[in-house]
Amino acid sequence: MNTPTCSLGIDFGTESGRAVLVDVSNGEVLASHVTPYAHGVITERLPHAESNSFVPPDWALQHPQDYLEVLYRSIPAVLQAAGVSAEQVIGLGIDFTSCTMLPVDAAFEPLCLKAEYSNHPHAWVKLWKHHSTQEETDLLNRITLERNEPWLKRYGGKISSEWMLPKCLQILHEAPEIYRDAAYFIEAGDWIVAKLIGQLKRSGCMAGFKSFWHEAEGYPAPDFFAAVDPRLQSITDTKLSGEVVPLGNQAGTLLPHMAARLGLTPGLPVAISMIDAHAAVLGTGVCTPGKLVMVMGTSTCHLMLSEKEICVPGISGVVKDSIIPGLYGYEAGQSAVGDIFAWFMKQGIPVQIIEEAANAQMSVQDWMERLASELKPGESGILALDWHNGNRSPLDDAELTGAIFGMTLRTRPHEIYRALLEATAFGARSIMETFRNNELPVHELYAAGGIPQRNRLLMQIYSDVMNMEIKVADSPFTPAIGAAILGCVAAGEARGGYKTIQDATVVMGKTKSGVFKPIPEHVSIYEALYKEYSTLKTYFGEGGNDVLKRLKRMK
Repeated sequence: MNTPTCSLGIDFGTESGRAVLVDVSNGEVLASHVTPYAHGVITERLPHAESNSFVPPDWALQHPQDYLEVLYRSIPAVLQAAGVSAEQVIGLGIDFTSCTMLPVDAAFEPLCLKAEYSNHPHAWVKLWKHHSTQEETDLLNRITLERNEPWLKRYGGKISSEWMLPKCLQILHEAPEIYRDAAYFIEAGDWIVAKLIGQLKRSGCMAGFKSFWHEAEGYPAPDFFAAVDPRLQSITDTKLSGEVVPLGNQAGTLLPHMAARLGLTPGLPVAISMIDAHAAVLGTGVCTPGKLVMVMGTSTCHLMLSEKEICVPGISGVVKDSIIPGLYGYEAGQSAVGDIFAWFMKQGIPVQIIEEAANAQMSVQDWMERLASELKPGESGILALDWHNGNRSPLDDAELTGAIFGMTLRTRPHEIYRALLEATAFGARSIMETFRNNELPVHELYAAGGIPQRNRLLMQIYSDVMNMEIKVADSPFTPAIGAAILGCVAAGEARGGYKTIQDATVVMGKTKSGVFKPIPEHVSIYEALYKEYSTLKTYFGEGGNDVLKRLKRMK
């Protein structure tokens, strides 16, 4: 029996982390293991803290130890499950949600783990969906526009509250002592790599999309930061310092004590980290322009490649070499997709539906999908806006909220559920049309992540709404496979890996054999519904009526 040469991919998501062990020769997943985060998303009370250490509204924090537990548990588990020795593993790659950031000291120790700061919310990890930085974001956008900063065009003309600088500025404003004592503000993906190799190497993918770094220009000039706040003037030479390294490179090699803890070989090549959704592009096998990849989970990222740089209004950014070296990577996204469905399953399902699902020996999720699939498009007369966690693209406004229109006293839960599915499809189409309207043609459509693997109704609705065939990634662990691709590229040909990301992606990335195809009679109905969605988007999202924001402020 042939002994496979393997690469490890570690994917850090919103609720859990997972490791996959991948055969370098064909992309086959030999073993996988998921480690849930013990502390989950911290939104109410800090862990291991006094009883009055509450988390403020609109915050989303995490515990850095949860990330290390993914390494400690999942890596040995996949090695054991696959029966693979440490010597067969040639490289290790990391992908992570972004911008998920934490303040650390000079030795990369998180400030939240120090006794003097354990009760301070600003010392903890700020998750990507930490949305309490709107005041700082508004200030940044105002100063950037007043100064006519040219780099803003690469980010759709607007800074997002989810990115690095708003989070740093919030710490400076609300917890200057945390700002003072932090040696670095660091992406969690880069922090994991630093723990593995013992030095800080910042990801060009993460720095480019979330921290305004550019391969030719570097960070924005110090006078921009000084105009925002004089205390920020030196932030890129201090708190954000560290070599920024493009994808496809080795960050360093595995420290002996980490190798012993993980059951791996000391000196194992470790790749530069990558944003989780961007890694999924590699996992689907996409490495050429004209293909839109929707990475669908709690939120959705929409990724494209192009040979040229085009500044597209409303997208999250364009960064060269951020996905495939030599090409420009484009990112857009929806702030909530799976989160919306989970919210409704938790808050909107009556006891009667739960009992029906139990009698049918089905999960509530599957039962709702079955009921909703019996509806025809437009049959319920309901239309929703998918802004329950704000709108990332193309409006880039975290202050927006969701809405449902057309309900009556006869409206049933599965009709609302279907309307929410459709709303996320309309949101995805608005992003696709933004690309197309700005000289970035979309010829093929791909879906990756856990949701496309589980929810066939949703994927059919997307195909109908977008009037395109959709190819679905072969594995639910697509980002982790992308991370494994980075690992074997970091190892290089000499160790049995690959010379380039493109070479590895062609061999190791995969989609399922079947596709979802649009149903013509559905397409025409959804065309009419999408026009109504667009009208509501313009009215409630583009200044026609700010009632959704006013209601949110009244909370």
